[in-house]
Amino acid sequence: MDQNGSSSSNTNTMRSHCIEINDNEEFEVHKVEAPPQKSTLLKLKARLKETFFPDDPLRQFKGQPLPKKLILGAQYFFPILQWGPSYSFKLLKSDIVSGLTIASLAIPQGISYAKLASLPPIVGLYSSFVPPLVYAVLGSSRDVAVGPVSIASLVMGSMLREEVSPTGDSLLFLQLALTSTFFAGIFQASLGILRLGFIIDFLSKAILIGFMAGAAIIVALQQLKSLLGITHFTQQMAIVPVMSSVFHNVDEWSWQTIVMGFCFLVLLLLARHVSIRNPKLFWVSAGAPLVSVIISTVLVFAIKGQKHGISVIGKLEEGLNPPSLNMLRFQGSHLVLVIKTGIMTGILSLTEGIAVGRTFATLKNYRVDGNKEMMAIGFMNVVGSVTSCYVTTGSFSRSAVNHNAGAKTAVSNVVMSVTVMVTLLFLMPLFHYTPNLILGAIIVSAVVGLIDISAAYNIWKIDKYDFITTLAAFFGVIFISVQTGLAIAVGLAIFKILLQVTRPKTVMLGNMPGTDIYRDLHHYKEATRVPGFLILSIEAPINFANINYLNERISRWIEEFEEEDNIKQRQSSLRFVILEMSAVTAIDTSGVSFFKDMKTAMEKKGVAFVLVNPLAEVIDKLEKADKVNDFIRENNLYLTVGEAVTALSLEVKDQQSSMQDVPL
Repeated sequence: MDQNGSSSSNTNTMRSHCIEINDNEEFEVHKVEAPPQKSTLLKLKARLKETFFPDDPLRQFKGQPLPKKLILGAQYFFPILQWGPSYSFKLLKSDIVSGLTIASLAIPQGISYAKLASLPPIVGLYSSFVPPLVYAVLGSSRDVAVGPVSIASLVMGSMLREEVSPTGDSLLFLQLALTSTFFAGIFQASLGILRLGFIIDFLSKAILIGFMAGAAIIVALQQLKSLLGITHFTQQMAIVPVMSSVFHNVDEWSWQTIVMGFCFLVLLLLARHVSIRNPKLFWVSAGAPLVSVIISTVLVFAIKGQKHGISVIGKLEEGLNPPSLNMLRFQGSHLVLVIKTGIMTGILSLTEGIAVGRTFATLKNYRVDGNKEMMAIGFMNVVGSVTSCYVTTGSFSRSAVNHNAGAKTAVSNVVMSVTVMVTLLFLMPLFHYTPNLILGAIIVSAVVGLIDISAAYNIWKIDKYDFITTLAAFFGVIFISVQTGLAIAVGLAIFKILLQVTRPKTVMLGNMPGTDIYRDLHHYKEATRVPGFLILSIEAPINFANINYLNERISRWIEEFEEEDNIKQRQSSLRFVILEMSAVTAIDTSGVSFFKDMKTAMEKKGVAFVLVNPLAEVIDKLEKADKVNDFIRENNLYLTVGEAVTALSLEVKDQQSSMQDVPL
């Protein structure tokens, strides 16, 4: 750089960027610039786009002719149009095998989960017929297998039983279940259409692990009614009333039911263990439930099990799903209940469905659109609610079987649905003598996989607060109720977020010897403090919720600094407070006032207040609030801590030299 300068303007520019270190060397200070000016409308547009459209779904339409745009639009809303035209017989063979395999699991599970939700068993089969067909058209996952799931079934049954008895008024209970499914579908589809999927992110992994483990235990304990042959059993879902009901009805226990039930339970658990140890034998656990149903049904029929105290399903209706639009109840005293149940089951089933889709998409290296999945699952449940189906989603167990069986596309769901259709039309009489104990055994063997001890242990090692959230969900579910346990865990998770917002992390920085790098003094032992400088880093957005904390925390840093100096030097040597703001991504009007008040307070102490690397949004707001150009000045803003310390140190040195040159 030319030190002499060719013009006064060039000289002024140099002075704004350079500080003379000695006669032959200059230190360059990079100017902190304000972001380009944008109108409020453009800023709002950019913010909304990043909030609701981070994936920019419209980018594929740019520069395309109108016919192409129409085709792309149809493919966006109906993913089947993307892969359908290139579908081949080779793919069909794989999908037929996987579809038949998951059907063998879906049929007994559908009947079992309907019983878990206190609904007629036939409703479980209805729910395995229509929803998979809808998902095949609208879903974006190749591996998700659709149908009823244990958690949503448990929650729906337990919430509706709070006001209506499934045995005392079975028709009303079914109507409320179908209406809850309708509201669940509307809620799910709305999240996808409005791109509000971040709402379900409040169900963190820590919450889900604790919740599913607690729900699995409650579900398993509820099956003691079937496995022990108890007739009178509590409708409550907490562990204390369930176990109390078990031991207060010992006289109803049936040894024949116990022996048969636990034999089949051991068989199912062994089949599951074999498939876990050797994934190539997935068909063992996939086919075990249907094989168990067949064997137990034949056995009960042969020994006339009903005469020996073994209860059976009884007659199931033949035929396809009857329309149920006239059964939806949108008024009356139970409207709040069905809306609440719909939202709760909608969130849980949506979380499970999207998690399943993303898991297998990662394994096969393709992309699943979360918003499309929300819309697909939502419309699937809306259609299901008017065709005698209750809430459905992607199932972990069936999707795993579908994946391992070699499914290539969503046609596997169609094959499963056709198989269920054949069952509904022609095979229903065969389930008449199916014992309830086998349904209980199937449910227990399925929910055992929801208890993930290793994942809970990893959470304990990584984050103790998350582990507390896991325990809260777990114990809340098993000791209070399913929905209360979930609510407690979500409340703790939100409280953690609020703590992070209201108590942002601030650290003191020191210099790494021989460099211009500044790092946390408590993290890096070799980092050293710079005399006369208090260098702090704020690592969170600054807003009305945390300015009081920041004010108190920074004031305490300053007091501690001054006290330490007073002890060593009998007077404070603090001259500069530097705030490193690279992690401050946003600021509001309260935050702007905080900076102005802090600067005024520092000036009264004779201390300069300096900001380092404020981001675009922050500097834009600070600049607009600094009407008299007193706050946003070149000697108050620097790009890096190293430049700030060097420049300010040189200014102090120049001032001291000037004072020494003044004649007395």
